[in-house]
Order: sequence, then C-alpha cells, then structure tokens
Amino acid sequence: MFVASLIAPPGMLDASLVDSLRNAWGGGVVDWLGIDEAAEFTLDLIPYNRWKVWQDLQALQVDLIVQPSQNRRKKMLLADMDSTMIQQECIDELADEAGIGEHVKAITVRAMNGELDFEDALSERVYGLKGQSSSIIERVLGKRITFMPGAAVLLATMKANGGYAALVSGGFTAFTTKVADSLGFDEHHANTLLIEDGHLTGKVGCPILGRQAKVDALETITSRLEIEVSDVIAVGDGANDLGMLGCAGTGVALHAKPSVAAECDVRVNFGDLTALLFLQGYGSHQFVEPY
Repeated sequence: MFVASLIAPPGMLDASLVDSLRNAWGGGVVDWLGIDEAAEFTLDLIPYNRWKVWQDLQALQVDLIVQPSQNRRKKMLLADMDSTMIQQECIDELADEAGIGEHVKAITVRAMNGELDFEDALSERVYGLKGQSSSIIERVLGKRITFMPGAAVLLATMKANGGYAALVSGGFTAFTTKVADSLGFDEHHANTLLIEDGHLTGKVGCPILGRQAKVDALETITSRLEIEVSDVIAVGDGANDLGMLGCAGTGVALHAKPSVAAECDVRVNFGDLTALLFLQGYGSHQFVEPY
C-alpha cells in the first residue's frame, strides 16, 4: 500500500485538483491534513505516470510525493543546516561580511551542485577568511541568520511525539551550536573554524565533515539509539547530503539544487519544513508550537 501526498503553500491546494487526481488514480478517501495546504490518499500501486503528473503539478506550486504507507512516522530527524534549517549558507554570509561574497558564493553553488569536491571547495572558501577577527562570527549570527519557515514547529512536533533530532552540517560548529540550541536539536555535528589570537586562520579542523561523515553520523546515532535507519527522516539540499538522503527511511530534498532533486524521490520545492510533518501523516491540528 502507498500514500500519495499533495502539499502546497497555505491556501494554494485546490480540492477539485486533489479529487481529480484521486479519481484518475483510483485512490482511497481523501484525508485533508491541512485545509487548502495538504491532503493525502492511499493507492494500491505507484502510478506509471507519477513523474508526468508531478511535473504538471509543479507548475501549480504543488508538491506530489508517493511513498509506502508503512512506517511513515519516524523516530528521528537528521537534518542539514545551511539552506535547510536556516535560510542562508553560513560560509557565504561570512564571506559577504568580509567583502569577498561574490567569489565565495560562486564556489558554494558549484559545490552544492556536486560540480566540485566538497572538501576542497570548503577549504578554498575558508582560506579567503584568513586574518578576519573571530568577532565576524557573532556579527553574522546576530545580523544575517534566520530559521527556515516551519523549522521550529517541525522540531517541537517530532520531539513532543518522542522523536530524536540531530543536526549534521558541512558548515561550522560556531553556527550549529546556536541553531541546535535555539531549535531543540538533541545533538549537532559540524566542522570547526580554526582561530588563533582572536583571528581566523583560514583553515578548517580535520577531518572535514562531508558527505560520508553524514552517512556515518546516521549509522552511528541510530545504532546508539537502537533504532533502524528506516526509522529516520533526513532532509537536505546539497550534493553532500545525497548519501544520508539515500540511506534514511525517508530522504527529503528540500528546495534542493536540480542535480540533487533529480536523485531523490521525495522532493519538497514549495512547502516549508512542516511538509516533513505532513509526509509523516501529521495533521496541522497536531502541530506543536515551540515554547
């Protein structure tokens, strides 16, 4: 048995559209999880024209996900940070504050698309920050970093239902510490910006946390918690997230780069992070607001 989920920005999901698709695919009764925002129905089989319909719905700003109905509600959230739990790329914001933003952003785009080796690209971008006062970190945290819409509700709802949350980033501990504490993650892992005499050295502590390290974190944490990787919902947007997205029970490409989304069956391009709750079968009336 499978479940087809249709998710759109609030007020953008039309009931007649949902009913038409359900009828065309011979689905079960429609369950509205969020009025004019999220609906689902069961299917016996994955429709042969799923991706053609998906493409048509993208033009209407509607995300379509078809997934197995069994074990949808997960015990753990594993999340990337940059452009996933927050709306920015921390290295780009640091570079912009340092006056080298355009050069670094161009490298970031290529790295997240998988065109460059992640570790080499990170080292090159960080080197440009050499000599900057470490106070640049606090300035960026205070002025430039904002949470992705739905992030706090996603964390609060999963935690209220017994879930565990881990933040695993190719970014920096100086940022994951603040983000994890603010949103309620149980643990966080990231790279370390090296500082000497109050200034950035232009280097990152080794080993650099990249694609494989995220997979390793998934396996290590689930083993410690005595749960299966199938009990995990993972979310990310870049090429270095593909490993963990492929290994997790549900891997969500959130507003991902096209080359990344193309390798994932679960793609959220228009919804916010509460889409991860709808995907697990939570209704909006079950969402928990953070304290």
